[in-house]
Amino acid sequence: MSVETKDTPQSLQLTDENKSVSPWVNNSYIKAATSDNTRIAYRGDIQHFERWGGKLPATPVCIADYLQFYASKLNSRTLARRLTALRHWHNLQGFADPTQHPAIQKTMTGITRIHGKPKEKAHPLMPEDLLIIVNYLHSENSFASMRDNALLQLGFFGAFRRSELVNIQVEHLDWKEQGIDIQLPHSKTDQTNTGQFSAVPYGKDLLCPVTALKEWLNISKIKQGAIFREIKKGEILKEKCLTPLSVNYILKKRAEQSGLSFSAKLSGHSLRRGLATSASLAGASVSAIMRQGRWKGVNTVMEYVEASERFSDNVGLQILENIKFK
Repeated sequence: MSVETKDTPQSLQLTDENKSVSPWVNNSYIKAATSDNTRIAYRGDIQHFERWGGKLPATPVCIADYLQFYASKLNSRTLARRLTALRHWHNLQGFADPTQHPAIQKTMTGITRIHGKPKEKAHPLMPEDLLIIVNYLHSENSFASMRDNALLQLGFFGAFRRSELVNIQVEHLDWKEQGIDIQLPHSKTDQTNTGQFSAVPYGKDLLCPVTALKEWLNISKIKQGAIFREIKKGEILKEKCLTPLSVNYILKKRAEQSGLSFSAKLSGHSLRRGLATSASLAGASVSAIMRQGRWKGVNTVMEYVEASERFSDNVGLQILENIKFK
């Protein structure tokens, strides 16, 4: 059993083979090997297992009982992630991995077959929907609406993840004749900080991310640091940047105010999905879509392409168009 202190829960303790405090506990590079979001998620998963009554190190029987208890209560993908967290905990502690027991694998297969559900996907925000929101924001003509206009347009045309979007700083902007070349020092698909870039072009009329960003930087007088920040009452700009969850809130709020009926189905990922879907409909190549969204795997992009072609490249439609009725 791991050593537990008064202020640190059992799940956060690291132990060596002699069950004393592990020499790796203060190794900042081991900590940096896992992203903050993943580490937080794993910590929550382990604590959930402990609150249920699970003991660490765990046995295959205990884990199987845990899975059966939550089989109908939690999504099977959530349970799979909990298993991953348990596997990482045991491996790092130097214990045998109980999650690899054949009975655990069979249990998860059975749970997935009986209780598995299709993955809920973000509703894509299409360009015409974005234009409706932009028109509303221009009619509001406030300090916050100018920030939100730049945020949503840049998020869409740059196909940014929420965390990427809120962490953009003035120093990352390289103004070009064709638009803006934005450097991303760190992102989900660049954990080793090699650096990625997103080229955002000029648009037309109100639908122009470059102009929207210029207007926001001009009125906010932001010269350095985060470009998308919290706004206090009285139009007072804070130093702190927006959180990733703020992107969800702003998009939903502005879509609802604009009268979009599906506003409740939107999330920050709707911007990326909307860009990929509309780009496919416009005839963009898969490689171009992957480059703009910095997708590493083709499978995710192909999901968006396939979704956009269900009717436009539909064999049933081709048959109906060619059939000759008497």
